[in-house]
Amino acid sequence: MIRLMAALTTLAFVAACDDIVVTSAPSGGPAPVVQDVPDELRTRGQSVRAFADVVQRVEPIAERECRSRTSGVNCDFKILVDDRANAPSNAFQTLDDNGRPILVFTLRLIDEARNADELAFVMGHEAAHHVRGHIARQRENAAAGAVIFGGLATLAGTDPEAAQRIGAQVGARTYSKDFELEADALGTVITARAGYDPVRGSQFFNRIPDPGDRFLGTHPPNAQRIETVRRTAAGL
Repeated sequence: MIRLMAALTTLAFVAACDDIVVTSAPSGGPAPVVQDVPDELRTRGQSVRAFADVVQRVEPIAERECRSRTSGVNCDFKILVDDRANAPSNAFQTLDDNGRPILVFTLRLIDEARNADELAFVMGHEAAHHVRGHIARQRENAAAGAVIFGGLATLAGTDPEAAQRIGAQVGARTYSKDFELEADALGTVITARAGYDPVRGSQFFNRIPDPGDRFLGTHPPNAQRIETVRRTAAGL
């Protein structure tokens, strides 16, 4: 279900997918192949229609994969569009107060996609975050980090509350790169089973600013993500 909304104030928790960004090729690894992808969606109308078609095809596949891979998990996805004019290009997965999974896309991201394959891959990727339970796992990592850093601060005689806050931030980012790769792999499966080309769709990453392979960054190297998609697609 698609709903336009002016603000996303009721969302319970935002996963660490932030703006969809990629990073530079890993040291010693192959550079990603950047394809010249023609823009098939040149108007807002074309983009919106393509997005609606993608929702109709990807959502049931995502829900089917969710039900087959999980137990006791809410797999009734709700898909929202943030139509604020100043909202940056972004897509993320979150949960409402009842634990229902929500996939949010901004209009700018929809406008920037060049074809339906890119929209489908992004949607499959975000749905995969829920199927893999990344929000709960991130919370667990944050809690563990807070406990560890708080304990160290107590032993050192420093402020334990400040240390706990830092520890929670570090813990939340500890496995975020692995989570992104997991979502890329399962997102590839969802995209392909919905009838789209995930390898072509993953070219979306090549047009997004590269933040670099930063310490505690939330996203893995670009080449690693592209290779994950290609390897997974080849095995289907």
